[in-house]
Amino acid sequence: MSITSDSELEILKKSVEAILFIAPSPLSINQLASVLEQKTRVIEDVINKIKNEYIESHGLRIQETNGKYQITSAPEYGKIIEKFIGTEESTSLSQAALEAMAIVAFRQPITRPEIDDIRGVNSDGVVRNLLNKGLIQEIGRSESVGRPILYGTTEDFLHYFGLSSISELPKFESSSSDSSDNNKILKD
Repeated sequence: MSITSDSELEILKKSVEAILFIAPSPLSINQLASVLEQKTRVIEDVINKIKNEYIESHGLRIQETNGKYQITSAPEYGKIIEKFIGTEESTSLSQAALEAMAIVAFRQPITRPEIDDIRGVNSDGVVRNLLNKGLIQEIGRSESVGRPILYGTTEDFLHYFGLSSISELPKFESSSSDSSDNNKILKD
């Protein structure tokens, strides 16, 4: 099926929007193209049109994460939405959790003992918290003694921080003072 008129394009845009709205998880271009019996190029164009319309005049956005798309609220309305929902402060991350999250994000794959070494404190609780929130996951085992678990970030991490992929993180440059400056490390 190919698009031959503006009305067909509008129907396709509305179809993509409806599917993304009800989808329980992000969808790939291929999934949308298959359901709508369209070429992937056509679906990409439609998603870009919807993205632009949302940015111009809606409180919603189409967010891409690892080549998958979903409808989200516009970030500038986050405070209003939190107020409406009554989101508790406990849903935010503590300074210690943010610190550990940054370590995992920039150094993945990484073991909990390595996180402990960088932070200078035991990170059992903070790692467990990040696992429970679905921001990090077990991605394997290290070949070192004891074969400790290796951790990496999840798609939920990308959503939480509004990233399309881990490559959007700024480049990390370590310095020799990183491991010796323990008075800046936060404890749980």
